[in-house]
Amino acid sequence: MALIVPSILAADVARLGEQVAATQAAGADRIQVDVMDGRFVPNITFGPLVVAAVRRHTTLPLEAHLMIVEPERYVADFAEAGADVIIVHQEVSPHLHRTIQQIKALGKRAGVAINPATPLAMLQEILGDVDLVLCMTVNPGFGGQEFIPATLGKIERLRAMIQQHGAQCDLEVDGGITVTTAAEVTRAGANVLVAGSSVYDDPNGIVAGVAALRAAVAG
Repeated sequence: MALIVPSILAADVARLGEQVAATQAAGADRIQVDVMDGRFVPNITFGPLVVAAVRRHTTLPLEAHLMIVEPERYVADFAEAGADVIIVHQEVSPHLHRTIQQIKALGKRAGVAINPATPLAMLQEILGDVDLVLCMTVNPGFGGQEFIPATLGKIERLRAMIQQHGAQCDLEVDGGITVTTAAEVTRAGANVLVAGSSVYDDPNGIVAGVAALRAAVAG
């Protein structure tokens, strides 16, 4: 069964505590905080203070997806703020192994993310060291984007690579996840799905948004 991880990038920030609590009540598996610095991606969003604020409103595991340059400078801050999973991007981590070990030394689960155009070969030397690989299915930086269809084949190849290496990491996807694409990426091999707009913009509310995604991947 795939895990459902709502991203608060699409939440109503003015009611963030309320919406985070509602997300937990809706049966989400964990919550993602999208951290953007305006340098690696063309947007600025949240920092450790927001992670700490979210932590006060939920007992669910929190993911900090660091879409920032020099993530190694900040992983300790996010760990202290309450993140349980810290994800850094391959594209901005020249010493990726060191950064992954830094995250693990803080007692946190470590993940590595790759953009749609990044070759999977860039991950093969690190698969045995990470708890999670995040395959971006949109170009990072903004919520509400449409899923890139070509990434389905990439997810399939990444799942095969994980199995070939005997790695124990999760395969997470993020970007354009709807009821339709949730089923597609799960069939392709993903077992953790990040969704923002399809949860927080559901006209019937957060509970309905999570339930619809859960039903889509149940088969």
